[in-house]
Amino acid sequence: MEQLTDLKAILHSKRANIYYLEKCRVMQKDGRVVYLTEDNDQKQYWNIPIANTTVILLGMGTSITQSAVRMLASAGVLIGFSGSGGTPLIAAGEVEWLSPQSEYRPTEYIQNWLAFWFDENKRLTIAKRFQQLRIDYLQQVWRKDKDLQSYGFYIDDADVEKALSNCNDKISHSPSVTDLLTVEAQLTKSLYKIAAARTQHGGFARDHAGEDDANAFLNHGNYLAYGLAATTLWVLGIPHGFAVMHGKTRRGALVFDVADLVKDALILPWAFICAKEQMSEQEFRQQCLQNFTQHKALDFMFEAVKTLSLEGSQL
Repeated sequence: MEQLTDLKAILHSKRANIYYLEKCRVMQKDGRVVYLTEDNDQKQYWNIPIANTTVILLGMGTSITQSAVRMLASAGVLIGFSGSGGTPLIAAGEVEWLSPQSEYRPTEYIQNWLAFWFDENKRLTIAKRFQQLRIDYLQQVWRKDKDLQSYGFYIDDADVEKALSNCNDKISHSPSVTDLLTVEAQLTKSLYKIAAARTQHGGFARDHAGEDDANAFLNHGNYLAYGLAATTLWVLGIPHGFAVMHGKTRRGALVFDVADLVKDALILPWAFICAKEQMSEQEFRQQCLQNFTQHKALDFMFEAVKTLSLEGSQL
């Protein structure tokens, strides 16, 4: 049991790894979690450093043993099932997250959340704060990321400033969550147009079932962000159903709200850049994980949810 307790020594907000696995078997072996692959009739075991892992996504052709799930749960690792490439086989589907249930978690954040959640006006106020934090994070990332700037993504470009300014104005005057969702969609559409122009993706249209690289990368990157968001909410003890914008009829709900804090800043531009550079799915995934670490995406999610939980309880 002491060994299992040590598995939580690294805070979730400081963990480095997200795994996507396919065509393998995940199991417990010699006190470790490993995945087994078969190549040219040769079996190979690969270790997963679960104490430094937040999420494992299991794609096509995978299986997992009960003992492996037990160890992953003891380390606080979320397990997700997805379609090929980290995205659903059906565009309307969702990743199913298996959350560890073996311990007590903080109560203060869910209690603060519920203090405002049942009041529609207070919920709208927090929804607006989500959108403002999302824009603040995008400005912060694009202002200092030299790699993005090398592809023409500058925060002080006229079209970027106009899109963010218009969105900010509309956020503050939105009378309802429905209107706020429209504002959010308009900003993302503007950013798609900007990214497409920077990377010569003429005629781009967002299609969740699209087979072109840009659409496929957007789907893949978004599900990585959902993994971080689900981890954040599990650690803080807030159920997914208590969304402030998305998910009145969808299971993901609050996961989508939290993931949106970083998607436009980190996933959107790199989906277009990696498509332009004809990168593989694995190379794109590595770029996303590098971005999450470089710009402390998980730290930002934790601080945002904790801050908004407190702010909401004081409304």
